[in-house]
Amino acid sequence: MKRAVLALALAFASTGLPSASAGSLEEVQISRFSGKEVPRFESLRHEKVNGRIGPGRDYAVRWEYVRRGLPVLILKESGDWRYVRDHTGDEVWIEKTQLSDARKALTRGPFALKAGRADDSREIAAVSKDVLVDLGDCERDACQVTAGRYQGWAPRDLLWGATATKG
Repeated sequence: MKRAVLALALAFASTGLPSASAGSLEEVQISRFSGKEVPRFESLRHEKVNGRIGPGRDYAVRWEYVRRGLPVLILKESGDWRYVRDHTGDEVWIEKTQLSDARKALTRGPFALKAGRADDSREIAAVSKDVLVDLGDCERDACQVTAGRYQGWAPRDLLWGATATKG
């Protein structure tokens, strides 16, 4: 089964901001396998990545992800395997070699990319739902992102991939 997530184009028009809840995550722990925090976000290293029903190549493929850079939330680790949740809420096992620590986010809804963190900052571009962006530093309610040729501030709660980051 294939899962493709399509990116929508950036536009210059402004859009309204739908309300969304960031949700809460379980307590952060340090994994004995990687020495990294869990939960945390990583992204898919390759254009095609298999998500399996168990932690090993002998387990059946549940999802075939076809989008390099797609962020996934690592929930637990077992040896060379990571149990992850994708942006739709599905959970699968992915081999660690298929993941990257590149900071990416997927937009959860449309928003206006702003020049600054303040609500009254100049709008740079409108960003659609399901756009893959490079994630920079995050503060409480906003994150710096690069979306195509645009750089600015985005609402943190509309970025799948920013909730578990420090900032």
